[in-house]
Amino acid sequence: MTEQPHITPRQLIDWASKEFEASNLYYGHGTDNAYDEAVFMVLRSLDIPFDVADKLLNQPLDASAIDKVVALINERIRTRKPAAYLLNEAWFAGLPFFVNEHVLVPRSPFAELIAEQFSPWCDADNVKSILDIGTGSGCIAIASALAFPDAKVDAVDISADALAVARRNIERHELQQRVTLFQSDLFDEIKDRQYDLIIANPPYVDDEEMAALPAEYQHEPLLGLHAGPDGLDIVKRILESAADHLTERGVIAVEVGNSQHALSEQYPDVPFLWLEFEHGGEGVFLLTREELQQWFG
Repeated sequence: MTEQPHITPRQLIDWASKEFEASNLYYGHGTDNAYDEAVFMVLRSLDIPFDVADKLLNQPLDASAIDKVVALINERIRTRKPAAYLLNEAWFAGLPFFVNEHVLVPRSPFAELIAEQFSPWCDADNVKSILDIGTGSGCIAIASALAFPDAKVDAVDISADALAVARRNIERHELQQRVTLFQSDLFDEIKDRQYDLIIANPPYVDDEEMAALPAEYQHEPLLGLHAGPDGLDIVKRILESAADHLTERGVIAVEVGNSQHALSEQYPDVPFLWLEFEHGGEGVFLLTREELQQWFG
């Protein structure tokens, strides 16, 4: 590639896309196809904005820029690392975040719910306190703080390394006064605090699914993925304690992904409200404080 003259970003995108297709990569960390992955990696490695004019995509690059892109594309193919880790960047709810291998790559359908301020289940004007469980990079906490400008957000994670990443992102988005981090095993360190909205994206991958995950997922922290034989080890603990941490009209939304069916089978009478998403995603349920008290004590 580097010996060819007048190579442009557009040509690099086309080349990278074909290389990805030929290499049978797995997508699912922000993109779902080879071309979009190529666009993301080429543009961000060259620090080109996504809304770039076509003219810039057709301008020749110097040799050092070309070499940088080629090396990155080859590393994606060779290592199977998600692009977000190679670039230390992921996007969630339209916002950029620093990420590394101490946190999962942001990809939750919660982005759509946050953009809609959890309507109609929440009255945004009355949401003054939010808890984000398993905050990782802090993306859900930060996006929620921006979507609910009158709310204070607490964000918990058991991993000190993950919290270091979240702290970096909170500072990046200048939300130090509104987002507070806790190193906590679920609710342990937040004592008797109550919230109008709890958002939880805990580990939920079961043993069988864990063994079958594509290589890209093997680079993510096990602590953020695996949750026992049925994927419900953490979710069940959340359900048992969440009511104590919700205000009278508070609600909790929890992502359980492919463990949705196992959860429904274990609790067939619980009225889980399984949410539907316009932009893709599944396995997210919502319960009220009253429902939690009724079914989980």
